[in-house]
Amino acid sequence: MITLQKAVTGKIVSHIDEDKLALHRQLSQAGADDFDKMSEVKIGDVERLFMLARREFWSLLTAFLCLCISSSVALAVPYSIGKILDMANGKNVESDGLIMGLSLTQFNLGLGLILAFGACANFGRVYLLRIIGERVVARLRARLYKQTIMQDAGFFDANRVGDLLSRFSSDANIVAKSLTQNIADGLRAVITGAAGLSMMAWVSIELTSIILGVVPPVAIGAYYYGRKIREITTRTQQTLGSSTRVAEETLNDIKTVQAFSGAVAEVHKYNHEIRHIFRIGQQEALISAGFFSATNLAGNLTVLTVLSFGTQMILHGTISIGDLSSFMMYSAYTGSSMIGLSSFYSKMMKGLGAASRVFELEDSKREIKSTVGLPVGENAKGPIEFKDVVFAYPTRPSSVIFNKLSFTIPPGSNVCIVGPSGGGKTTISQLMLRFYDPVAGSVSINGRDIRQFNLQSLRREIGYVGQDPILFSGTIAENISYGMPGAPMERIADAARRANCLFIDEFPQGMNTQVGPRGAQLSGGQKQRIAIARALIREPAILVLDEATSALDAESEAAVTDALRQVLDSSCTTISISHRLSAIRRSDFVIVLDSKGMVAESGTFKQLVADENSYFMKVLT
Repeated sequence: MITLQKAVTGKIVSHIDEDKLALHRQLSQAGADDFDKMSEVKIGDVERLFMLARREFWSLLTAFLCLCISSSVALAVPYSIGKILDMANGKNVESDGLIMGLSLTQFNLGLGLILAFGACANFGRVYLLRIIGERVVARLRARLYKQTIMQDAGFFDANRVGDLLSRFSSDANIVAKSLTQNIADGLRAVITGAAGLSMMAWVSIELTSIILGVVPPVAIGAYYYGRKIREITTRTQQTLGSSTRVAEETLNDIKTVQAFSGAVAEVHKYNHEIRHIFRIGQQEALISAGFFSATNLAGNLTVLTVLSFGTQMILHGTISIGDLSSFMMYSAYTGSSMIGLSSFYSKMMKGLGAASRVFELEDSKREIKSTVGLPVGENAKGPIEFKDVVFAYPTRPSSVIFNKLSFTIPPGSNVCIVGPSGGGKTTISQLMLRFYDPVAGSVSINGRDIRQFNLQSLRREIGYVGQDPILFSGTIAENISYGMPGAPMERIADAARRANCLFIDEFPQGMNTQVGPRGAQLSGGQKQRIAIARALIREPAILVLDEATSALDAESEAAVTDALRQVLDSSCTTISISHRLSAIRRSDFVIVLDSKGMVAESGTFKQLVADENSYFMKVLT
């Protein structure tokens, strides 16, 4: 047995060492290039990002048409202003004083109507994109939440809740904006820039060539700027998730924090995370300020150069004042579009940085499939057997909890499991509910490995009451009926009566009394009795009580014990995990675990207590 234990432990530890060695090799090879690799644009990520909005294709197409209209209208302004200036200067105007066959008043009126039409198109663009963005982020959050809540228990052991919440809220919002508002801004910049450049070339090729000389260095700078922004965004979102986790843990356990005067320490801990976020934001601000100030300087110098050459061309009569004015306005549009493209690229990199975290969560796979397998049915009334079970938690694979654990629980019996702290008593209930699967060995019901059963069907047959029951915000009735959604009030009241929840009648609102967040408005004993009622309402074939009466006083425990004895007939198998003599004494059989996750001894309460040197007596004392 000892040899086997060493072999199993050594095998698990060797896997850990291999994983650590592999990780070390990866870190050594990656070194300072980790974030550079992380900031590279992956085609797959880009495709997946756009696929999120595929259901909004027609709405996006309509918004795109509105964008084309509004951009075209905006580009008509420089041309019109140039014509008006030339008319005032008496150049490039028809002999009868008309502009494009229209008088100045008619021309201005027509231009005003076109601008109004462009404003309507702009309204449609903004409205549609906002609505599409809200739909995309709502759909993405719903999908992420479903994907997360369906994960195995080991997933939550390895992932911090605060980080997951950050992905639902902040990351999903950034991704949605990248798909809607940012894409629209990028398209507008492309359309405006292309059209503006064409109009500039139509007015003057010579002046356009000066503008084009600025494009390559700005484009190269924008590329590297976008890569750096993606890296910073990923780091920011990760740190934001850490700060959310700190705040969430503190606020959820605020009474513990206050009881141990830990408020100042928690504030320092949260401030440390905030300072980290600030430093990353400071770095982003420095890079952004440098990039945009450089591009702004390049644009201003280009405008100055164009004005100098344009003035010389006016003096030589090769261009009119109106044409130069139109050219300058078109160059301003083109310059702003280049800045817009740079901003679009950087925001797209932010979106990809957030999307990589979203896709990581979306791609996480379950080890235990909930909809695969046979229905439990009458098998639930058969014997429960742990056979040669070896188990270690996924996050602590080197710490073996069970090593060849074996025992059998007859159907319809009332068995109590006792043992020292850390001996794996609660782990037994978690294996039965298939929160985890054994590393080796099997857990079976009626001779069938529970891995053969449909997970939801298995859990419907098991009523579970934990040692620290959690209630959800809502009424008492809603919390009891959580065990059987849609149960009539008569059945809810009957379950409450059987669990000795007599205190409910003392509340003015009775079953409609709000329990508060995590049941904060109730005492520990009241929460445990409601949790027992929540389990009893299902009429389970197997009832697992994990220190379920630990918060009850002697009188309430006796009442609940009597209720359970009356309710649970021979067809219900009860597994009690407890240190209380009252729970052990009422059991048919006692299984005693040792500190190594093995069965030290078993027997009836009278048999075990009769031997003063038994392991059972050592556990009790």
